[in-house]
Amino acid sequence: MSFASSRAFKGCRALLAPSKSAATATTAAALKPKATKTAEKRKSKPADSIKRTGILQATPISSALRDFLGVPESSRTDAVKKIWVYIKDQKLQNPTDKKEIFCDEKLKTIFDGKEKVGFLEIGKLLSRHFVKTS
Repeated sequence: MSFASSRAFKGCRALLAPSKSAATATTAAALKPKATKTAEKRKSKPADSIKRTGILQATPISSALRDFLGVPESSRTDAVKKIWVYIKDQKLQNPTDKKEIFCDEKLKTIFDGKEKVGFLEIGKLLSRHFVKTS
């Protein structure tokens, strides 16, 4: 490597290196949290104006599920949450196999009279309790 080329590379390094004032400005900017447009939109919208769709949308439910939950309509997520709260409170989960739920008389009314239900079956068994709306 010749003297001229080494001098040129040193000059490039000096040009590409950030200045001390720029380095402190970027670290200060990195520490400051940025507000995004979507976060601002979420903050400005009231919770009541958000349209719930899909599994979050409250729909009419069957009489058996209505008796279990105590409400005339529910979203799928709320129904599953309330059923899990009931299962945990009544200690109906199999202690050796947590994927298995023992059904008491109240759960048998919504789970087709089955003695045991796998936790992955809950969604399938609940789908018939939600009335289709168009």
